[in-house]
Amino acid sequence: MDRTPSIPRAALWMAGWLALMLIVAVAGRETTRELNVFQIMEVRSILGFLMLYPLIRRAGGFAVMKTSRPLQHVARNLIHYGAQLGWFFALTLIPLGQVVSIEFTMPIWTAILAAAFLGERMTVWKVAAIVLGIVGVIVIVRPSTGEINPGQLIALAAAVGFGISIAMVKSLTRTENTLAIIFWMLAVQSAAGFFPSIYVWIWPSAWAWGWIVVIAFCGTFSHYCMARAMLHADATVVIPMDFLRVPLSAAAGWLIYSERLDMFTVLGASLILAGNLLNLKAPTSVAARAT
Repeated sequence: MDRTPSIPRAALWMAGWLALMLIVAVAGRETTRELNVFQIMEVRSILGFLMLYPLIRRAGGFAVMKTSRPLQHVARNLIHYGAQLGWFFALTLIPLGQVVSIEFTMPIWTAILAAAFLGERMTVWKVAAIVLGIVGVIVIVRPSTGEINPGQLIALAAAVGFGISIAMVKSLTRTENTLAIIFWMLAVQSAAGFFPSIYVWIWPSAWAWGWIVVIAFCGTFSHYCMARAMLHADATVVIPMDFLRVPLSAAAGWLIYSERLDMFTVLGASLILAGNLLNLKAPTSVAARAT
């Protein structure tokens, strides 16, 4: 696989990631108008598996998917499954821009967990990033007003779940290949959602089927775009490009659903993104001192 450093190539792959993630958000909201989230997640996992199968076969078949850490895969994917459910539910309750803004606290929770359980160093920059992120969430949610939207709390819980999931993935990547991690994600989540989805099952209309296929395709291959971007540039170059999802999601919500974001959401999102930038600064500073 071509690993030639190239910021333009990385930016091109990140453009694919951004486009696919925005489409997932819109498709998720449209599909939940007709179908239960459990059903959406189950069909998405099954279709994602079918779409992934050609890559599995090219890599050597299911024998390559064997793992020595099945319990870690199960635990990680049950947490990730719960976070995804929360994310889809939040899409139905609060504006797209708010969902994505709160989602961007994920790297902050990941940093805390990585320091606590993976032995990663907690620097001054990371502490400052955590503080900014927490303040940003408080500004968006505004608990002092007594009018907290449940969707905000669900989005925050989902972000924490994603943070735990990412920290566990960082541990899994020490022994597992990327394709195996995605395979076990789809397998575990399909099993976890089978009975809940059967309980709420209704046969989707052609319109809903179309959106589910979109979710499955974009949700599966958006991660491929991110991985390819990482091949051509460092994470400190790639990840800040993802911050464009906040204004792009807000713009999509405004154009498609006539959603408006208040200044508290804009200010809170700015603090969260500033925290993420500080979090990215930490490894750069450490590397500079080591040279």
